[in-house]
Amino acid sequence: MNASNTLSRQGHRLLQIGVALLLFSSFEGFAIPYLAAPRLGLSAHTLSALEGALLLALGLTWSRLNLGAAMSRIAFWLLIYSALAILAAYVIASAWGAGNETMPLAAGAFHGSAFQEAVIKGVAYSSAPTGLISFVLILWGLRLSEAWRADS
Repeated sequence: MNASNTLSRQGHRLLQIGVALLLFSSFEGFAIPYLAAPRLGLSAHTLSALEGALLLALGLTWSRLNLGAAMSRIAFWLLIYSALAILAAYVIASAWGAGNETMPLAAGAFHGSAFQEAVIKGVAYSSAPTGLISFVLILWGLRLSEAWRADS
């Protein structure tokens, strides 16, 4: 499979996941009042909508990346992991009524057990390096190709 076909398929998957996150955000909004930490639930709701829009935008531009198959695969999976990991941390925190150590502005006074706080912190913090690496690869992939420069 060539890099162009891989990029096209990955872009389509990003569009699907983006729409799925928007759908999740829509349904999760109904659950906010019933969560242990409603403010964290609202944060998860907003975050999933933002991530959905981000993945839709990246899905539309993904096929234009100037990346080989291996680099696009790395960028794709790190992006997906990063988006879902941080969202999972917020959803877990809102369900448990915990998360003050990791996300104090959203969690407020909601503080869980040491185990709960460690799980939330581990999942949330694991999303940062994976997201940063993915964004660096995406930025690198948005450079102009030699063929495009020759045409101009």
